[in-house]
Amino acid sequence: MRELIDRYGRKHTYLRISVTDRCNLRCLYCMPEEGMTFMDQSKLLSFDEIAEVVETAAGLGISKLRITGGEPLVRPNLDQLIGKLSAIDGIKEIALTTNGLLLASQAQKLKEAGLNRVNISLDTLDPSRFRFIARRGELRKVMEGVEAAAKAGLTPIKLNCVLLKGINEDEIAEFLKMSYEQPLHIRFIEYMPIGHDDAGWRNHYLPLNRVLEVAAAQGFIVDSADSEAPQGSGPSENWRIRGGAGTFGLIHPISDHFCKSCNRLRLTADGNIKPCLYWMDELNVRPALGSKEAMDRLFLRAMDIKPENHEMAALLAGEAQSHVPTDRRMSQIGG
Repeated sequence: MRELIDRYGRKHTYLRISVTDRCNLRCLYCMPEEGMTFMDQSKLLSFDEIAEVVETAAGLGISKLRITGGEPLVRPNLDQLIGKLSAIDGIKEIALTTNGLLLASQAQKLKEAGLNRVNISLDTLDPSRFRFIARRGELRKVMEGVEAAAKAGLTPIKLNCVLLKGINEDEIAEFLKMSYEQPLHIRFIEYMPIGHDDAGWRNHYLPLNRVLEVAAAQGFIVDSADSEAPQGSGPSENWRIRGGAGTFGLIHPISDHFCKSCNRLRLTADGNIKPCLYWMDELNVRPALGSKEAMDRLFLRAMDIKPENHEMAALLAGEAQSHVPTDRRMSQIGG
């Protein structure tokens, strides 16, 4: 079997699939509150087209999928796509990243269709602050989604918290306590300048060494949990508060980028393979639909053009970059 190995020797086994650019929230780090133009629904890849792309990818060694958006659960009948993908030979795991608002009513049928686990975005534990960050929605609905995922067996459950300086950094201790008291896996994520480089990003960027500083200040004894991290933990640096029921992880693409071990590609909702989240480069799959050979060549071309790293740290430092950054927002690419 041919494998997806790029010029730097990185073997790719992981495909992130966006099914929509639409979202029922407007999180301040992801998209503007007003004025977003969403793609016409006719431009979205159909479920059959996505399955065709995945069949080729699986034949080249892709074994893990993650369904993303926008908010993937706003796309109707998502369980039907999960069912199609879970039946493809070679696919060993399917995960979902969601904001959780619609998860309570869908968790069980997604599990039955073949979904293995979920990551749920949760940037605050305070209802009023939730409305400030997400600009709409209710924290209560997210927590109901967490409970439903646990009941359905979509475990291990990871909670993704984007840390924002001056906005939610005062809640780090509470999230750490949650990881100690409950069998949840908190993932602190650095704010990334995807589709925008502005004062908002620079003013609210917070390096994740702050999390370990807070843990020490709280008197927590932390041990490395990399060897026991949940399957698919990817670039996360994992820790456990000694005696805790869960873990916490640090995903720091800027302060300590993990490009040297990158094993992922992205498929956007409108049908483009992105070798790297940050750079402009995209390869459209539509001309290759119906031809396995053409689709094979497209994936192999993605390996040829994938850069060594994303250089977001250079952006923060005001240094020159070697490629052109994407102008698409995270919701338009797939988180």
